[in-house]
Amino acid sequence: MTETTIAVGDILRDWRQRRRLSQLGLAVEAEVSQRHLSFVESGRASPSRDMVLRLAEGLAMPLRERNAMLIAAGLAPLYRERPLDDDAMAAARQAVDQILKGHEPHPALAVDRHWNMISANGAIAPFLEGIASQLLAPPVNVLRLSLHPDGLASRILNFREWRAHLVSRLKEQVEQSNDAGLKSLLDELTAYPVPGDAKPWRPNDRGAARAPIAVRLELAIKGGKFAFLSTTTVFGTATDITLSEIAIETFFPADEKTAAAMRAGSPSAQG
Repeated sequence: MTETTIAVGDILRDWRQRRRLSQLGLAVEAEVSQRHLSFVESGRASPSRDMVLRLAEGLAMPLRERNAMLIAAGLAPLYRERPLDDDAMAAARQAVDQILKGHEPHPALAVDRHWNMISANGAIAPFLEGIASQLLAPPVNVLRLSLHPDGLASRILNFREWRAHLVSRLKEQVEQSNDAGLKSLLDELTAYPVPGDAKPWRPNDRGAARAPIAVRLELAIKGGKFAFLSTTTVFGTATDITLSEIAIETFFPADEKTAAAMRAGSPSAQG
């Protein structure tokens, strides 16, 4: 048994358990022999390139982690990681810009795997007025910006509900990726104090029949109170690591009052 074989077996077992799959379940999903899978996990067999990729696909592993498993198996990585400003990424940059621009007059932004803002449309700017300068220094982390006491926290009217939503999403990402940076961010965010005037909220306190279809972001904006629903867009067929890790967060008005205000021109946030 070699060190690389043991390493790839450990990686494989870790991801299989994270996905809550038995060896049989993964073997069926990846269309491989359960016995061979067992040998790979135990270090008694070295997986081929095709085997690694089939197992990674069966585990829905991120491209970054697929490369790591290939390297652990003594194989060359498959997926490239190019910065977004690389000439080869011009089409991707254009696609991101088109989505952001096309969503105006409603706010939208693009983030990387650690929730650092890559780009945003013009409708975002008014919501950043009065935010502490250190939170706006690159890289701007949108989760930190949302929950930090010097960020949007005091302006979010349903702070406890929105915080629970963001923390839940981040916990799920940590569980799915085991990313150290996301773990650190989660620890940081959960340590932030809750604004003293944040209204009480309990999960499912309205009952299933009256539960909302989505979590709203309710903000205090100069001129009134406004509400948004958010959606997340990812590049599902990406073969570049950078592109596969970009998420575009778009916000839609949750009521007619908010829609009318956005059509009239983005309001300024209260300081």
